Amino acid sequence: MTVVGQFGLSVRDQALEADVQNGLSAVEAGLLDATKSEVPFIMEAAQHLVRAGGKRFRPLLVMLAAQFGDPHAPDLVPSAVVVELTHLATLYHDDVMDEADVRRGVESANTRWGNSVAVLTGDFLFARASHILADLGPEAVRIQAEAFERLVTGQILETAGPRDGRDPVEHYLDVIAGKTGSLVAVAGRFGAMMSGADESVIDILTQYGERLGVAFQLADDVLDIASDSHESGKTPGTDLREGIATLPVLHLRAQAEAQGEAADLELVELLDGDLTDDARHGEVLRRLRVHPALELARRDTVRYAEEARAMLAPLPQCWAKAALEELCDAVVHRAG
Repeated sequence: MTVVGQFGLSVRDQALEADVQNGLSAVEAGLLDATKSEVPFIMEAAQHLVRAGGKRFRPLLVMLAAQFGDPHAPDLVPSAVVVELTHLATLYHDDVMDEADVRRGVESANTRWGNSVAVLTGDFLFARASHILADLGPEAVRIQAEAFERLVTGQILETAGPRDGRDPVEHYLDVIAGKTGSLVAVAGRFGAMMSGADESVIDILTQYGERLGVAFQLADDVLDIASDSHESGKTPGTDLREGIATLPVLHLRAQAEAQGEAADLELVELLDGDLTDDARHGEVLRRLRVHPALELARRDTVRYAEEARAMLAPLPQCWAKAALEELCDAVVHRAG
């Protein structure tokens, strides 16, 4: 059994390991090539997060999905580069919106160069992704455009909040299905589609990717509260500080409203206060880390990961399917 990729997936077959490792290496080279510029400053900013590393979760899914067709098809690596570039571009924008200081264990672009440069660098990456995408054909362009629309819609809905009478938890799950699930779904779809897999397989891996993407984001929500910066690569409690109500917080609010326990109401009051104050922020983190709401969020993570695993049932048993199943376990493991 060998660990491949920065996500730490265990692979038990040498041929699969070689395909995935070679594919991910080619994607890494493709990312550096796609972020080159004749202007040194632009290239430095564009490659800032590429060189910082990352899990390469989406390219990994592209390579695994390709095993159900031709894993050496020429459009696989470019499609994986497109998906990862798009993801990286959203991180530049997210860090501006969240006023984040750290990303992937390094200084965030907005902290280093300011918000304007960070936003424009994200736009630069979107442009480079579109350039590569154009060579993959109109169907790929349409798929990516639809996913990007969902991603932006999810971000807007998060900013706007749930409409009156809407369950905040349901609203939030819709938000992350758009913000995160849509692009992970594209990774599964591109891998299967570019490899020439059957339409039924393409559909299965698209739906698998969507559910796995939601589980991945829910695991991040848990990590934002439960981990230290060494584990998550960013400052713990960033979402809390910026007033973003992730799933553990939403579960806390629902429990406080339903049961009216004094300790829960007090914690909600702390959440609603000024969390730019380090002492208050630290107290909220400490209490949330031992609150049942965090465990509820972990259970939701497991539920979506298991839904993703169930989608794989019709696929033939093979090493690639086993690796996709293990990817579900790896996502859950991140949430503890």
